[in-house]
Amino acid sequence: MLSTKVTQLEGLEKNIIPLVPLERTFSIVVGNRKKTVVRTQLPLTAAYAFTNYRSQGQTICHAIIDIGTPPSGSLTPFNIYVALSRCRGRENIRLLREFDEKLLMNHPSEYLRIEDERLKNLESDRVGGTLCKHNGQHTM
Repeated sequence: MLSTKVTQLEGLEKNIIPLVPLERTFSIVVGNRKKTVVRTQLPLTAAYAFTNYRSQGQTICHAIIDIGTPPSGSLTPFNIYVALSRCRGRENIRLLREFDEKLLMNHPSEYLRIEDERLKNLESDRVGGTLCKHNGQHTM
């Protein structure tokens, strides 16, 4: 409810948003007669949803993205990247709710973190000379 304009109604369960029919009255002229029209409708916007797996390879004009931790399973930085990188620009993305910022602070894969570190060390060993491999050892 924090990200909506709806206030919590007394007696409703938390995070339940009521759909209240809207009624509008307006007049139209048919021929030379004035008629009153009463229109009642639910305030809904047509939309659809899909998973970040399904969204891979697609470009989406506007998106509302939920990167909150799902009730069954976990969320990784890879999931977040896929979800956020589908839109044409960040001005077209809206986040549905708050999310745990720690998701973006941890390395997504311990194996990749170790490999990144190995490559970084290999690069720093190369600075200032040519790196050669001799008898399984890196030498300059």
